[in-house]
Amino acid sequence: MRILTFSILLILCGAFSVEAPTIAGQSAPPVQSECGSLGTPLAQTTLYFGLNRKSGTVSEGEWRAFLRDQVTTRFPQGFTVWEANGQWRKADGRIARERSKVLLLVHDESPELRKNVAEIINTYKRMFEQESVLWETAHVCASF
Repeated sequence: MRILTFSILLILCGAFSVEAPTIAGQSAPPVQSECGSLGTPLAQTTLYFGLNRKSGTVSEGEWRAFLRDQVTTRFPQGFTVWEANGQWRKADGRIARERSKVLLLVHDESPELRKNVAEIINTYKRMFEQESVLWETAHVCASF
């Protein structure tokens, strides 16, 4: 029974294998056939925004205005936001803990959209006195 289970597991792993990373740990975007008939190859970008700043915290009204003016204008097709608690090491070596907002975008992969993400990050850092905004992007299959 164990051999049968192990064999089935190996077959399933082969059916759902992921391409090996190509350059500097980045995976190649999935091709249409990997997504099947229900999905489309897209990019999933997740941004993590700390809410602490030198002059206090980013208010809920400031956050909503930022989403309206900076994110919605660049990604009008939609996005998802949720609250989180984060921890990270500051440039001076101290550990910082703070409430955060997480922004999830699913979008086409294009230089224009990458530029839009960079502009959102740079604007947030400038407006709200941030050292950094964590940005991660992965290649996904999605359907709307």
